[in-house]
Amino acid sequence: MLSLVEKILFALAVVVSLYFTYRGVMRIIAHIASGQGRPNWSLIWKRIGDLIVKVGLFQPVFRFRLGPSILHALIGWGFLTFLLINLADLIYAYTGFKLLENTGAFGDVYRLLADVLGAALLVGIVGLAIRRFLLRPRDLTTRESTLLHPKARFGILRDSAIVASFIFIHNTARLLGESFYVAEAGVRDSWQPVISTVAGFWSGMDAHTLLTAERLMFWVSIGAVIAFLPYFPYSKHIHLFFAPINFALKPERRSIGELNFINLDDQSIEQFGAATMKDLGWEQIMDAYACIMCFRCQEVCPAYTTDKVLSPAALEVNKRYHLNYGGGMDVPMLNLISEEAVWACTSCGACVDICPVGNEPMRDILDIRRDLTLMESRFPKQLENAFKGMERNANPWNVSQADRMKWAEGLNVPTIEKNPEPDILWWVGCAAATDARAQKTAQAFAKILNAAGVNFAVLGQNEQCTGDSARRAGREDIFFGLASANVEILNEVNPKRIVTTCPHCLHTLKNEYPAFGGNYTVIHHTQFINELVGAGKVQLLVDSEQYTVTFHDPCYLGRHNQIFDAPRQVLDSAGVTTIEMPRNESKAFCCGAGGAQMWKEEENGSTRVNEARFREARETGANTLAVGCPFCMTMLSDASRADGDSMQVKDVAELVVERMKAGTSS
Repeated sequence: MLSLVEKILFALAVVVSLYFTYRGVMRIIAHIASGQGRPNWSLIWKRIGDLIVKVGLFQPVFRFRLGPSILHALIGWGFLTFLLINLADLIYAYTGFKLLENTGAFGDVYRLLADVLGAALLVGIVGLAIRRFLLRPRDLTTRESTLLHPKARFGILRDSAIVASFIFIHNTARLLGESFYVAEAGVRDSWQPVISTVAGFWSGMDAHTLLTAERLMFWVSIGAVIAFLPYFPYSKHIHLFFAPINFALKPERRSIGELNFINLDDQSIEQFGAATMKDLGWEQIMDAYACIMCFRCQEVCPAYTTDKVLSPAALEVNKRYHLNYGGGMDVPMLNLISEEAVWACTSCGACVDICPVGNEPMRDILDIRRDLTLMESRFPKQLENAFKGMERNANPWNVSQADRMKWAEGLNVPTIEKNPEPDILWWVGCAAATDARAQKTAQAFAKILNAAGVNFAVLGQNEQCTGDSARRAGREDIFFGLASANVEILNEVNPKRIVTTCPHCLHTLKNEYPAFGGNYTVIHHTQFINELVGAGKVQLLVDSEQYTVTFHDPCYLGRHNQIFDAPRQVLDSAGVTTIEMPRNESKAFCCGAGGAQMWKEEENGSTRVNEARFREARETGANTLAVGCPFCMTMLSDASRADGDSMQVKDVAELVVERMKAGTSS
């Protein structure tokens, strides 16, 4: 189709375009390689099936904003086919051979997909352009109070305009060019319904005009690609490559909240946490390039939605813009996110869970905390009491270890010394052992265990804090000491199974102690209660006065450890009427206590996180709010009192005891 001169000019244009594209790509690779650690390439083969589903079906995208997600998928599916379509167009331009045109059924299907998905792509890009530039919803930007790179507010819009224009021009020109080809052939192609319909408009044109128009559209279509390629590494469109790489190569984690191990016995370590971008892991730097700037993480962030200055999206955007505009890897992290925002994070994991490209802004924030606390001793002063308590008395409440079993007075709760071979080791947790409200949950669970005839034991005064709050606040030194001591004790006990009433304890024992040599089977008390009910060892009344209950999913039970069904099944077995909150299971809203927020004052905002969550529970019309975490119990009970509402806040174990038949053990 192209003349010899055109072929030479086109080839030269491709070489120039690829040269500048190569420079941009190598610049990105250099930035990522400057991060800590190296990727494990063998993970690709382990994840290939999951990768195909995520990339081919855009499954992560559909979890939020259904309408825009459909439009995005139309664009994505179109691009997946256009890799082959553009190759076919290039072959035709240079040889006159139409790839897959006369290959029977396969060629027919190819042309149908190219036709339909090409049209769908145009629908998708026009729809998203209308949303961004005409409707301009607030969820595609961030507040003025949030730290954002000075070039980003206009730059994101400009980048979106460039990308949208490229996609529209490229695909419109390709559609028109193919329609001129079909019109020139003079035969309607039923396997290209959209293109054939457009071709009908050119029925009166002569062959020379159609051929000239076809050639012009090739230059516009493929020319747009050539012109766009050097800009591609600087645009948000680069997520097309880095999103799949993110899914394929992210380090293996037992949970989205599992943090990387720091061996404090290694005297050669000079930097703890992330003071600058070069202190981040290679995958954390890659997050900046994978980010699509959709601001979904911001929309689900409990800090941002209660009008605090933290925006996980702004952090990723700032990283990208800093790198794109000549910044080096030595930039301080606090130039990319404010210190106030760093301490507003509840480590709920909502930003990580919802991200359609697998980014982990929460991990950056917790690494910054490590640097602030360990390297600079900068942290909210309210945390000092919790730190001192964990250092002196092995619990953040700073209660003497001698008082660790006072909660169990009058109950049959054997220690490991009295029952050295239990079927279940109950990890009571600091809250249940020291906090007056949480003790009621522990007492209820003890009654359930005894009623069911469970062979269990507790560590008693040998049990210490798991160190969760210290680790989330950046105090790896405190966490390291507590974890090392706990693992030593647990390995000596060698428990068959560990049950805990605290999701934070569950998460730490299950997901973070393996790095210290502690590998245990750990379950939540709602899971164990569900087992007992299923085995008939606990029988519940289902015909008495009905509760109406809404269940609050604790972040470290649900999102972090994917335990959603057990607490609901227990409530169903108890005959209560369960009403779900709008945000539930993996999309549940935080109570506000995680990330060591329990021990400090909340950053300024329009409302407190726990109050926002309690209002959501109250609006269900339920008379009882069920929880499965002592931190959630404290935060939501406080919100209930502040609200003056009569809604009761109870642990699932308490509700079970209230509905438990006498003499149910077997």
